[in-house]
Amino acid sequence: MSRFPEFLPWQRDLASAWLAQRDRFAHAWLIHGMAGIGKQRFALASAASLLCAQPLNGLACGQCQDCLWIASGNHPDTRRIRPDAIALEEDITEASEDAPGPAPGKNPSREIRIEQLRALESWFNTATHRGGWRVAVLYPARALNVVSANALLKVLEEPPANTVFLLVADAPDQLLPTLVSRCRRLPLPVPSEAASLAWLAEQGVQNPQEWLAAASYAPVRAHQMATSTEQACPDWVADLLRLATDSPMNADVGTLADQLEKVSADVWIDTLQRLFVDLSLARAGLPVRYYPALRAIKGVGNQASAANLAQASRWLAQQRAVAGHPLNAKLFVHSALQRVLQACRRVANA
Repeated sequence: MSRFPEFLPWQRDLASAWLAQRDRFAHAWLIHGMAGIGKQRFALASAASLLCAQPLNGLACGQCQDCLWIASGNHPDTRRIRPDAIALEEDITEASEDAPGPAPGKNPSREIRIEQLRALESWFNTATHRGGWRVAVLYPARALNVVSANALLKVLEEPPANTVFLLVADAPDQLLPTLVSRCRRLPLPVPSEAASLAWLAEQGVQNPQEWLAAASYAPVRAHQMATSTEQACPDWVADLLRLATDSPMNADVGTLADQLEKVSADVWIDTLQRLFVDLSLARAGLPVRYYPALRAIKGVGNQASAANLAQASRWLAQQRAVAGHPLNAKLFVHSALQRVLQACRRVANA
């Protein structure tokens, strides 16, 4: 039994006003905004609301037959299009009309395959169950490769009747421009800090302020971090700053490299980027943003030069492009840590 998708507290007013236009709804919407604020949940709750037989203020009632089907994951008029890897992580069984999963022995794809879009053709040609909407939720849109993106573009150029596509993306500029042009855009704002902290507290997160800061003030991401890791700031960050303080010129990063080799490159690079924002803020005499409980940041920030910190920040941003497929993971981690420590080196008159 799937959990019924509901809007987060900071989404309800926007969703109600938006869904009130359902009688003249666009056939494709691009729902976008900062990562970790609940865009996917917004899209799934929107699909439930569009299919609800008796919506209340535009939102799903949660009690009608359509809502019961949604809750069970078996509504005939909705589909999720997402990579096989994400489907497995979510542990949701696909309906029989959907494209088959990966072949035995192959790793699940992290892209949206063209077969998944082709499998929708029979669905498009079937009448909707109650003569209402048919809703396809596609996420994340960046997982579309060139072939599947063009296939979707052809569908949107001649959209099936009574069908709404809800695409979810962090950044529209990462998508095919012609695809974006076929969608109406719905930007979702970052919730206020007060709303985020209140929600995290309701979810039972201890020290929500630390988790929210570490997650770039994205509450859904903060909740995911709090339920999957032990600390808002990983221990290896403190170890790295200790090396930067004690012996940045000849520090041995081997032990840290061994630890980070087991961590996804996207994760540790993201953490380092946040750390360097904090170091730059400390260097400028401003309050840190992401890891306020890490007192060593002030000392390391003060000993480094602003120029070196800025250069390292730009370098880390460049590494994101190759983070998913480094030629040698251990060498990649080792060189990154050395580059970071070099930027943190004490300079004269720092």
